[in-house]
Amino acid sequence: MQRRRFLSAMLASASLPAAGWAAAGDPAYLAAARTASGAFELFLLDETGDDIFSIPLPDRGHAAAAHPVMAEAVAFARRPGTFALVIDCLRGKLIRELEAPEGRHFYGHGVFIAGGDVLCTPENAYESGEGRIGLWSRSEGWRRIGEIPSHGTGPHDIRRLPGDILVVANGGIRTHPDAGREKLNIDTMQPNLSYLTEQGELLDQVTLPDDLHQNSIRHLALGPDGTVAFAMQWQGEVTDGVPLLGLHRRGAPVQLADLPLSEAIAMKGYAGSVAFDGAGDRVAITSPRGGRVQIFGNDGRHLETIRRSDVCGAAPSTAGFLFSDGMGGLLELGEQLRPLQSRPGRAWDNHVVSLRNATT
Repeated sequence: MQRRRFLSAMLASASLPAAGWAAAGDPAYLAAARTASGAFELFLLDETGDDIFSIPLPDRGHAAAAHPVMAEAVAFARRPGTFALVIDCLRGKLIRELEAPEGRHFYGHGVFIAGGDVLCTPENAYESGEGRIGLWSRSEGWRRIGEIPSHGTGPHDIRRLPGDILVVANGGIRTHPDAGREKLNIDTMQPNLSYLTEQGELLDQVTLPDDLHQNSIRHLALGPDGTVAFAMQWQGEVTDGVPLLGLHRRGAPVQLADLPLSEAIAMKGYAGSVAFDGAGDRVAITSPRGGRVQIFGNDGRHLETIRRSDVCGAAPSTAGFLFSDGMGGLLELGEQLRPLQSRPGRAWDNHVVSLRNATT
């Protein structure tokens, strides 16, 4: 009842049409967080990390999909959540709630295609274990208009390449809501990176070597030259020190980025986010479990390590990178690391979404 009252109140206030991002003050980032009161909110931030507004979420958030033109975003529940909230980012109002169909759950990510008219949502058809991509039409009142296969299991993140080509991180892990977040197929998992048309045709697919089949491909970032960076989460022993960053361009072999063994082990098998910097020259992966940010060149060469407790969110900034942590901190890395904001009592969630990337 509390959640229904929350949604009814928010929807009742969302009667005005949306406008473009410039009308919303040209914001820079979206990020979900738990506040000091224990509530969950989605925050719209400017370039310096200052709050522009926040909007309540009914449960823990994960990431968001920003519309490429209109000041709208879709905030997703953390896996295995079933809600996605369409938000007017000019007025801080809820436009619509999307519910995953029966037998499905969202994975916390999404992307727009067709000039912003179609939202694509990675989903788990959990009885069969098949990955699906749900399709929702903005112009038809956010009606679900179909779905396509993800061509793998556990599609987590999704991005759009030019020509409305979808690149999907199929993590390879099978789950079921009855088992919570338990992983059901660790011994047989087969992650892949798949390139699809909007009709679901498989254009290209990349898999990992057999000895890395337990390296779940989870999160994606796109470079200006079309390079796809993917962050992985190792399901074997954390002391194995396996690569957690991959780089790929269609038609070329995968490049796995190595770390010094001590740093690879310190990552504890977990890369939480991945981002190119604002110029596309460097790539970063974060590990909240290891308290590490690893910086690489766009050629996969390791450049430096930054130590920061509970760091996870990563996004491009004008100077280089923006990072967030679970202690309310926002930091920027250009030539040097500097603090931007500190919000004691606020725990930023896993991801920071760059609105600059969504609108270019």
